Order: sequence, then structure tokens, then C-alpha cells
Amino acid sequence: MSNTLWNPIVAGEIPLPHRLAMAPLTRNRSTPSGAPTELNAEYYAQRASHAFIVTEGTQPSADGQGYPLTPGIYTEEHIAGWRKVTDAVHKADGRIVIQLMHAGRMSHPDNTPHHRQPVAPSPVRPAGEMFTASGLQEMPVPRELSTEEVAGVVDDFRRAAAAAIAAGADGVEIHGANGYLVHQFLSTNTNQRTDSYGGSIENRIRFAVEVATAVAEEIGAGRTGIRISPATPFNDMAESDTHELYPALVSALAPLDLAYLHVLHGGDDELLHTLRKLWPTTLVLNRAGTDIATRAKDVEDGLADVITVGSMALANPDLVERVRADAPLNTPDPETFYGGGAAGYTDYPTHAA
Repeated sequence: MSNTLWNPIVAGEIPLPHRLAMAPLTRNRSTPSGAPTELNAEYYAQRASHAFIVTEGTQPSADGQGYPLTPGIYTEEHIAGWRKVTDAVHKADGRIVIQLMHAGRMSHPDNTPHHRQPVAPSPVRPAGEMFTASGLQEMPVPRELSTEEVAGVVDDFRRAAAAAIAAGADGVEIHGANGYLVHQFLSTNTNQRTDSYGGSIENRIRFAVEVATAVAEEIGAGRTGIRISPATPFNDMAESDTHELYPALVSALAPLDLAYLHVLHGGDDELLHTLRKLWPTTLVLNRAGTDIATRAKDVEDGLADVITVGSMALANPDLVERVRADAPLNTPDPETFYGGGAAGYTDYPTHAA
């Protein structure tokens, strides 16, 4: 394994002891009100040896919730719950950033505390069904946000970022990927607006840049990251101009001097190299579906500064120690990914055990 993977690095204001980090993973194990629990604290603390942890997607508002039993970061109860998590991770000598995820159209009224229609850039219903407490239901048509309401959503992200820092997080990551609200503004199949947030690339990237600017102003650019997923079809996304869109977005974000850019790599190596050249600070790369050795080579080659892993971290709380020792890895159990208790969450064995 490359020695470069174990070299320390500083991402903005967040010092990292090495380059192997934990990607965000939805686990649906918060309270119904969205507060993290002692079980969540145990889960994250078990994985504190990663360079840093990006938490599961966390809604910045009631409108932002997409799925049942996901955490929020917009009430005092949420802050207190996340404080349990951050304290546990820091006690274990870890670093943790809370991912701010507004689900946008990927939601259902039964999954939110106010039971209102989902909001989105445009009233375009996503294909498929949504899991709710009463079972799978057809996705509803979302309500289009007015131009004035968009500014309010930007403020939701700003307030949520402040709440995350109040809860003890080392920073936040803006979720601009995987078909959720920020991504919905970027893509032509989900953004059919005719105001200043739709149409041209300059207009479609506006919301992402405004959110990143607001969060960076609130908590400091050095504690702010953003995640993107160029060309991903996840959640019924269909981008028509990826090679023009993402260089424009990254170029617009670059002057903010954010702590990092987190790229979920969909296989377009030409675009990835372009973004690497355009991005001035730490680039975090999630090359999904590949082994650690392949991902480590990206660090060795300078294509990435930090790599993230998802299901491998889920199934191996001591992944860092296992990789260092070239030890075998636990196999993830997909049946326990979403919802439930300790089984498949905090009971994966360590190599030492």
C-alpha cells in the first residue's frame, strides 16, 4: 500500500492524520424527531480512526427531510443529539463533519414532520417509489420553490451550518450530489425554471454557489466542504451538459477557498482530471466500486489528496487498522443498511477481536 496514503494533510482548518476517510452513508437510525442517539454516537466513535468522518445526510430544515428516521440539524434537540456524537468521536481522537442534505423532490409528506408536499427547483416528479412508515408509495410531484423562497433555503443551510458547529462538528459538507436539492438545481432534467436560477449554466449553478458562500461566511471556508457527483443517474437524474456544467461550477466555487471538494467519481476520467486542475484546495475522491489499492493510487498519483470509502467503512469500524495490517475485511450486510438497531450497525467485529 502506498506510503502517501498515511501522510498527514490539512484540509482547510481540519488537520488530518492520514488520507483514508469515511464517506457519508444513510443509516435511518435517528429518533422520529431527527435527533441522533447514543447508538449513533457509538457507531461513529467506532470509526474515529478514519482521517475524518463525513456523517450521513442531515436535513437543514423540515422541508429538507427525504427519508424516515434521518437526522436533522435545525433544532436544539438536534444539536444536543449531535453533541453526543461529536463528543464521542473527539474522545476517540477523531474528526467529524456533518453533511447538510436537503432532499428536495426525493421525499414524501409522510416522512416529514409537517407532512407537506416536497419542494424542488421545478414540479418534476421523480420516477420510482419512496419508502415510508406505511410502506412504499409513489413519489409525489414536488412544489416549485419561488424565487423568494430560494433565498430562504440558502438561509436554512446557513443556520444549519452554525448549528453543526454549535454541536461540536469540525465542519460541514454541503451535499451537492446524488440527485438531492443542490444537484436538482444543476441538472436540466430537474431544473426547468425561467428565473435567475434556471436555463443557462450560470443560472443553474447559482444556488450551489450561494449555499456554499453562505455556509463559508457563517462558519469559515476552512470548515466547509461540498460534494458533487458528475453524471450520476441516481435518483432519476439526467444531466445533458456535464463537461460544461461541472468545470463552470468548480471554477465558481474555487475563489471561496473551501476546505475541500468531495467528488463521487462516475467513471469519466477526463472530467475528473479537469476538475483536479481547476480545484485549488484539497480534493477528496470517492471512486465507488473499487478496492483500497486502486483508490490509494489516486493519492499516490496526485489525482486526489484524500480518498473516501462507504460500505467498507460501514462493515469495518477498524478499516484503517485493517488496511495498515493488510488484514481481511468484513463483508457488508445490505439487509441491515437502512433502519433497525445495533445489528449490522455497531456489531461488526474488529480485526483484533
